[in-house]
Formats: sequence, structure tokens, C-alpha cells
Amino acid sequence: MTDFRSLLSDLRRPALLIRAARFGLADYRRDRDLRRLIDTDLPPDRALWRLLEVEQRIEQTRRSGDAAYSINRHVDVLIAVLGEARMLPREPMRLV
Repeated sequence: MTDFRSLLSDLRRPALLIRAARFGLADYRRDRDLRRLIDTDLPPDRALWRLLEVEQRIEQTRRSGDAAYSINRHVDVLIAVLGEARMLPREPMRLV
């Protein structure tokens, strides 16, 4: 299993985007929002991969200065990324 937590901690985005996503996380409803964003209902780990791909494309659009960039969609996808990451099972503690 890929370590999504380290992948997400390495994700660098403007602080305002992350704050907006964290604020919106309280209203995230998987049954309502996930299908709207990725047009399918997948288990959390697979949905997270798909959302990260979508987010990467949106980030490239943002960085290029393209007029097609939608901050609303970017925040929505980041909210879903955070929400899906919360659904992943925690890794068991390893005793040395």
C-alpha cells in the first residue's frame, strides 16, 4: 500500500488554498461530493489516487496562469482529498 500520508504531507500548495480546504472539510459528504468530482464511487484509497491526479492537473493550470483555472473546483478537490485521506485506515503501531 502506498503511504498516502507522506505523499500528502509533501504536497505544497498556497496556504490560502489549504486553509479553505480545511475549513470546508466539515461539510464534506462522500456520497454527495465524490461522484460530482470524479464521476465514480471508489474505495477511499483508489478515490484518493484519482483525486490526486485531478488536483495535479488543476495545479498545473493554476501555475500556468490559464484563464480556465477555477479556484472553486481546486478547493472542492482539495476538500475531497483531505476527506478521503481521513477514511484511510491508520497504520498499526510497530513495536521495536
